[in-house]
Amino acid sequence: MCDDDIHQGLIEDPTLSRRAFGLMGAAAAGLAAGAAGAATPVVEKDVEVKTPDGVADAALYYPEGKGAWPAVVIWPDVVSLRPAFREMGRRLAQSGYVVLVPNLYYRVKRAPVVEGSFNFANPDDRAKLTALRPSVTPEGTARDAAAYIAYLDALPQTDRKKKVGTQGYCMGGPLAFYTAGAVPARVGAVASFHGGGLHTDAPTSPHLTLARSHAEYLVLIADNDDQKEPAAKDQIKAALAQAGRPAKVEVYAGVNHGWTVKGGQVYDEPAAEKAWAELLALYKRAL
Repeated sequence: MCDDDIHQGLIEDPTLSRRAFGLMGAAAAGLAAGAAGAATPVVEKDVEVKTPDGVADAALYYPEGKGAWPAVVIWPDVVSLRPAFREMGRRLAQSGYVVLVPNLYYRVKRAPVVEGSFNFANPDDRAKLTALRPSVTPEGTARDAAAYIAYLDALPQTDRKKKVGTQGYCMGGPLAFYTAGAVPARVGAVASFHGGGLHTDAPTSPHLTLARSHAEYLVLIADNDDQKEPAAKDQIKAALAQAGRPAKVEVYAGVNHGWTVKGGQVYDEPAAEKAWAELLALYKRAL
């Protein structure tokens, strides 16, 4: 669910600006120690990935040093690539993954697509995304997913003997489903966090990709999303079962849509950490 009345609330991130966002040039590699106390440094780069529709700006992360690791594509929420998702990519790389976080709207605007604070309850703020969202389509996402995975597979840091993971937030949840349907031979794990519209009546509904998929699924639903659409969890459970896909579908009690993303008003650290642990367990099993 990513509509106007169930949302992440106010996002206030002092680093959400083009000046801060551009501190790392696309051609330069930065070494980041990552989160406080983390022992594993990671390489962090701004990169550009050629797709059938253009050139996508993205952030790339992988552990420092020699080695090869499974690859993961992170699909951000509706506000797209920004510091909160950069931190997420960095943190995942520290656990031993090569991580790509693309800008959803590269066809029309480079990231960050908004600057300063963003309030989902403010119509003027939501209007900033109006011209961007139509550029993200199921068909385009399938093309993007194939290009992103091909890009990751071409990196010497990627262990191509391992399956690829993909995770999505809010509108990124369906994009993760489309990824598994687009590149079924490579994707071994899919995670959706407060993803909306996973099962619809449309001919492009994300659940219709399950018949092609070979992945294991983790679908975590916000309490207020479930309250608004109580049948959604049962629909996606039934679709996963019909497709024979191993899966866990769970409503996180007491949390709101967007609870996993730092910087938002509804961020819930204990519940977000629980979700992160479930994600790492999924990747350990399935990749």
